[in-house]
Amino acid sequence: MRKGFCLALFVVSIPGLLLGGQEIGAGEAHWPQWRGPLGTGVSVGSKPPVEWSEDRHVRWKLPLPGVGHSTPVIWGDRVFLTAAIPFGEPVEVSHPEDHGAHDNVAPSRRLHFAVLAVSRKSGKILWQRIVRSGPPHEATHTTGSWASASPVTDGKLVFASFGSQGIYALTVEGKEVWSRDLGDMHIRHSHGEGSSPALHGNTLVVNWDHQGDSFVVALDKATGKDRWRKPREEITSWSSPVIVEHQGRAQVVIAATGRVRAYDLESGEVIWQCGGLSRNVVASPVAAEGLVYVTNSYDDRALLAIRLDKAKGDITGTDAVAWTLKRHTPYVPTPLLYDGRLYFVKHLQSFLNAVDAETGASLFGPSRLPVSGMIFASPIGAGGRVYVVGRNGLTTVLEASDRFEVLAVNRLNDSFSASPAVAEDELYLRGERHLYCLATPKATPKAVRGKAEGERPSAPVIPKE
Repeated sequence: MRKGFCLALFVVSIPGLLLGGQEIGAGEAHWPQWRGPLGTGVSVGSKPPVEWSEDRHVRWKLPLPGVGHSTPVIWGDRVFLTAAIPFGEPVEVSHPEDHGAHDNVAPSRRLHFAVLAVSRKSGKILWQRIVRSGPPHEATHTTGSWASASPVTDGKLVFASFGSQGIYALTVEGKEVWSRDLGDMHIRHSHGEGSSPALHGNTLVVNWDHQGDSFVVALDKATGKDRWRKPREEITSWSSPVIVEHQGRAQVVIAATGRVRAYDLESGEVIWQCGGLSRNVVASPVAAEGLVYVTNSYDDRALLAIRLDKAKGDITGTDAVAWTLKRHTPYVPTPLLYDGRLYFVKHLQSFLNAVDAETGASLFGPSRLPVSGMIFASPIGAGGRVYVVGRNGLTTVLEASDRFEVLAVNRLNDSFSASPAVAEDELYLRGERHLYCLATPKATPKAVRGKAEGERPSAPVIPKE
């Protein structure tokens, strides 16, 4: 059952199988969006290292400008990421509408909002494009950043969202193609923005849930113009859209406070909706084998498995909801869907759970990870292993099985909030200060063999045109 479930990921629906009209392989040199080529947190066929430290299996370590919690995305020989880089004299930022702000911080200086490309081979910055400069209009959480939404790429264009600071499309060489200003978001508690855009075919989808007029918009990836826009009766959420193909129809699934909704990718029509989550939805949906999983854990705890075959109209309380959980569900990290198992983390207590993805039956957990502190990064799966990265610099590597079996606990001298990325047999960890490429000595990236990269000894900032 496990093996069949995993192989079926290639024929279902997850965004990433076809990005921008290009077919990609799950174990190849691509991690094109924050949850990987399948949208499930899995790289099939990759075998990243099990053990590492600051002086072992670090292929390169790049000091990063500014701060960002966005996951790096990878295509071929390049890694793309975003950052918010302080500059200039100290500034005071006023926030007349703080929406019950607490545990947050305003910027002390103006910020360059930048997109970077890094060589996988050398770890050098190939280009750095500043797309906008200025102070954010709102604060962010003390543990957050002003560059938390992950980019997405189809190998030709890189799409980066800085939320209220704009949506940008750049070529892989760093030239800006288009930009969109969708207005200012007003985030609950002024805790910062973080929903990542989703790409499928020629359409880029951006969710805009906040304390104002919420909406979801589908943009033409070539021009940035609206294909459709639909209002949403929702308050702030940080969950990213997932685009699922089911029976030949692509649908945009968005988890939120009032309803989980699925929109037709072509028209924006609501296909189905389901209640059951509470406020502050952060974790994104995952899907495979005709099932979509949504979860949160704020006012209440809930994890719902929804059958797409039966999902039409309002499915709240119907048999379209295959199973539910009401305990130990995740809040910040998105679940990992790997080989027929759903793994999820309680981010404050560092507990890991695993359930059978088809039935919801518990396999293990809650099992305490051998680390302490918060976990914001979503777990990933590769090489028959599960990787859980903590904010304290510790990564737990476990066997991907029905048992809780720890293989290694590895420490790096940084703090990690961004989710990991994998390309071939390389593991990429983006910290507060550095981007790490981790690999065993035998792992040589196929994508860069014999390919001229045009690296420069130092990479000047490319100003906005």
